[in-house]
This record gives sequence, structure tokens and C-alpha cells, in this order.
Amino acid sequence: MDLQLRNKKVLVTGSTAGIGLASAKLFAQEGAFVYINGRTQERVDEAIENIKNGVPNAQLQGVVCDFSDSGSIKSLIEQIPDLDVLVNNVGIYGPKPFAEITDEDWFRIFEVNVMSGVRLARHYFPLMLQKNSGRILFLASESAIQIPEDMIHYGFSKTALLAISRGLAELTKGTNVTVNAILPGPTWTEANEKGMQQEADEKGISLDEVKANFFKEARPTSLLQRFATAEEVANMIVYVGSGLSSATNGAPLRVDGGVVKSAF
Repeated sequence: MDLQLRNKKVLVTGSTAGIGLASAKLFAQEGAFVYINGRTQERVDEAIENIKNGVPNAQLQGVVCDFSDSGSIKSLIEQIPDLDVLVNNVGIYGPKPFAEITDEDWFRIFEVNVMSGVRLARHYFPLMLQKNSGRILFLASESAIQIPEDMIHYGFSKTALLAISRGLAELTKGTNVTVNAILPGPTWTEANEKGMQQEADEKGISLDEVKANFFKEARPTSLLQRFATAEEVANMIVYVGSGLSSATNGAPLRVDGGVVKSAF
């Protein structure tokens, strides 16, 4: 199947690991020209090497950006003036009791998780409308719908992305530009592996036991009853970023393994 992505310019923010890296690799496999983004040149270079090991002919360019810094975002836009596909994947998270979430915590998670996508879309979205072609994706989360008790600020930031993506989609009426939100569920990434391995070491149990307990206690509604792979989420991202997804617009698309217990 041809996803009509050959030579399309694609930016995946936060693409040095996890879902971002898997998505960048799959876009590259489809022949797109992919901008690889991370906070340091070292991480970007490692990601590019990783992708080229699997996709030798990949068209890649690295761009360093710290999305907590508006000046750094401005520099990124100057380096990449135009795009066909924007994947707002970058995000931060971390469990914290509500009473201990400081103003600084709230502002930082809003700055990175929400304003990063807003600032990029503010530049690229009008250009896409002008040429009547383009895709913008916001990586939300099942936590946008089922707010986690131990990460209320994170859930809030992901809910905000649903509102932004739907609002922008309203502005695409009658065009070939689409804006959608992707809602992954529990996904096996470097960060999750590190945290769960630490928990296993502290409790003196195996990593498999920690993972099983997670679905018994934290995500009992999961139909998948396992972590999705980053590649499984990337499959949805790349399809929605492709030319074949032209009738999908303004949608919150769940790749959550059935965690959200709703028919809608």
C-alpha cells in the first residue's frame, strides 16, 4: 500500500526515543524526508544512526530544540520553514500528588506539552491552508479522558490538546488539510521500562510481575492486558499523517488497547 508520503517533509517532535522514534522510522520507510528532533545533538545523532541502521536510504535531518524555550522553537522554525506533516509528539510527565504540584510544575507541563504544539501549528497551519495540503497531529493520551489521580497536571495538558486539535480542524473546512489527535494508552517505552525496573528492584520482584500488577491495579479496564509497542502506536500516526487519511479530520483516535471503557 502506497501511503503517498514519498518526499513529504515530516517533523516528529521528541523523536529520539519511544513513540516519536518509532514514528520517524516508519515515515522514513515510507520515503518521507523526516526531521529528527531532540534536546541535544548527541541524542539526535544517535536516533539518526538508529533509523539508518534499519532504513539505509532514509532521508533524515536533525534539529535540536528545547520545547520549554520559545526562543528554541523560533530557531527550529527558521531551520524548517515549511512542512507537509507536523507530529506534535514531544511531552513530559511524572507522578506527583496534587497538593505537591507547584505553580512551576503546572506551567512547565503546559509550556512543553501544550504550547509546543500551539507555537508550531501557529506557523505551519496557515501555510498548509495556503497550499491546500497538510497534516497536523497532536499526541494526546488516554489520560486526556481518564485523568490519572497521580498526574492531574499531565491529564489536563492532554485534554487541552483535544480541544486545540478539534478547534484547528474546524478551520480546515472544505480544504485538504486535516488535524487530528492520537490517544495512546500504556505503551512500552524507555521511560516506562526504566521506571518499572526501578520498582521491581525496590520490591525485589521481577519486571514481568511489575507489568502484570500494573494492569491489575492501574489499568484494569485494558482489553489488551499488555503494553502496546511504540511501533503499534506509530502505525496509527503514520497512517493519519498520510495522504490516505483524507476523510479523517477533527477526530480523537484511540490506540489505547481498550483502556477507555466507552463505546464512543
